[in-house]
Amino acid sequence: MSRVQRDMALTGQPPAALNVIQKLGTALGVGGLLILVLAVFNLQLPSKTLWLSIALSALFGGIVLFSYGAYSDKQAGIKNDGVWFKSVSSRGFLAWIAGLALTGFYIVLYFKAELLGLNTEGKNFGLIALFDPLSKLLSGNPASQWFVYGTLYTIAILGFGIKFLWKYRHNRYERLRTISVMFFQTAFAFLIPEFMARLNSDDFSLPYYDLKNIWPLNYYNFEQYRVDSFISSGTIGLALLIFGIASIFIITPILTYKYGKRWYCSWVCGCGGLAETAGDSFRHLSDKSEFAWKVERWVVHSVLVFVVVMTTAVVATYLGYDAEKYWLTKDVFLIAVAVFLTVLFGLIWLFKKEELKQDARYGAIGYLVIVLALIGIHFSSGSTLFLIPAESLRTTYGFLIGSIFSGVIGTGFYPIFGNRVWCRFGCPMAAILGLQQRLFSKFRITTNGGQCISCGNCSSYCEMGIDVRAYAQKGENIVRASCVGCGICSAVCPRGVLKLENASTEKRINSREVLLGNDVDLMDYLNQN
Repeated sequence: MSRVQRDMALTGQPPAALNVIQKLGTALGVGGLLILVLAVFNLQLPSKTLWLSIALSALFGGIVLFSYGAYSDKQAGIKNDGVWFKSVSSRGFLAWIAGLALTGFYIVLYFKAELLGLNTEGKNFGLIALFDPLSKLLSGNPASQWFVYGTLYTIAILGFGIKFLWKYRHNRYERLRTISVMFFQTAFAFLIPEFMARLNSDDFSLPYYDLKNIWPLNYYNFEQYRVDSFISSGTIGLALLIFGIASIFIITPILTYKYGKRWYCSWVCGCGGLAETAGDSFRHLSDKSEFAWKVERWVVHSVLVFVVVMTTAVVATYLGYDAEKYWLTKDVFLIAVAVFLTVLFGLIWLFKKEELKQDARYGAIGYLVIVLALIGIHFSSGSTLFLIPAESLRTTYGFLIGSIFSGVIGTGFYPIFGNRVWCRFGCPMAAILGLQQRLFSKFRITTNGGQCISCGNCSSYCEMGIDVRAYAQKGENIVRASCVGCGICSAVCPRGVLKLENASTEKRINSREVLLGNDVDLMDYLNQN
C-alpha cells in the first residue's frame, strides 16, 4: 500500500536524521567536550598536555567534520536548510537547553571561577589546571578563567568560521570577511597579548592589551593603574597608549568614513566574529519590530552616554587643580571635553539636522546629560561622582554591561534572541561607529527597487533587525546606524537588488527618485550622473 504525502509545504522538510559524517562529527565534538566536563570535576588526568590537546582537537575537528557533512554535497548558494523546522534554531526545546547551558557557563565564568578550578593563592585545579600547560607555553603564566575562555572562544570562531566558509563559499565577500575575523581573533585577541605577557618582568610590566579593542569598548584603558603601567614600560608602553588614543580620534573615523562600521563590526571585532560564525544559525531570530528598533536606539545610546561620562570621570579623578605642577588640570580637561563635544554637536546640528530629524533631538538630550555630568564631575571631590565613589560606578558598569549584557545575555541567549543582541542593544563601540556611519560615511547599501520581488529573504536574514525589504521595495538606499555591513542581505537576494557600496555620493543616482517618477527625464538623469 503506497503512503500518502500529507505535507503541503513547497520547501519540504529537513532531513529526518543526520548523515554518517555529521554523526561522526557530533560524536567527536561531544568526546572533546566530555573531557573538559570531567576536568571540571577535578578528574586527575595523567598528562594534562596530552588530554588538553585531545580535547581541543576533538572540539575543533568535530565542528569541521560536521560542517563538511552538512555542506560538502550541496551546490554553492545559500539555502534555508529548514532553520524554522529545527528545534535548536527556532526557539524550541533544544534552543532553550542550549541557551540555559551557555548562560550557566557564563555565570560561573564571571562570578564563580573557583568552581572551574581557579586558585589565586596556589596551584589551579580542575578545568583551569587542564589549560595550564598551554598558558605557560604562550605567556609563561598559569591559566586563568579568562585564558580558558579565550582559548574556547578562539576555537569556536575558527571551527564555526570554517563552517561559515563552507556555507557561503559562493560569495567572495563573505569568505574574505570570515577569514579576517578568524585572523584578528587568533592573532590580535589571543596570541599577541599572551606573547606580550612574556615580556613582563620585575621592572617592566605591560597590562593585558587586546590591540583590536578600541575605546569605548576598552573603557578601562585610561584608568590610573593602566596609564601608569604604560608609561613605566618605556617606549613600547607609550606607543601602545598613543595608539589607543589615535585609534579613537584618527584611525576609527577615517576607516568608518571610507568603509562604514563594517570594517570593525564585521571584519575585526571578536564579538562580531563569534556572532557571525558560531551564531550564524540564529541570525533570523532578531526582532524586526518597530518597538525593538525604538528600544535599541534608546538603550545603546544611553550606554554610550554612560561610557563617555565614566571615562571622563575616571581621567578626572586623578587630575589635580594645581596648574603650576602640570598644565593638564582637572578643570582644563573638563573644559576641553565640553568644548570638543559642543563643537561636534554644533556641527552635526548645523549640517545634519534635517537628515536626522527627531534623532537630532535625541542627540540633544544625550549632549545635555553629558554636560550636566561634566558639571557634576567639576564639583565632585577626590574620586566621587555625584556623591557616589567613581570606583563603585565603574564596578557597576562592568557588572551590568561588561558581564551581564555582553556575556550572559549577549552570547548565552544566541538561540533565543538572535546572534547580535549585544551589538544591537549594548555595545558602545557599535553606537559610536553607527553615528559616524550615518553622519558622514560613504558606505551604504544601494537598492534597485524595480527588481525586488518582495521574497523577504533580506529581512529574514538581517541579524540587526532591519526590515531590509521595506527599503528595497521603495528603492531606498539603506543608511542605518545599526547596519554592520555583513552583506548577508545582498548574498541571499535572488535578484541582485542589494549592493554594498563605498563610492562617492556626489554622482550616485537616487533610485527612489527614478522609481517613483518625479518628472525625471530618465536618459537626461543618467547622462548628468
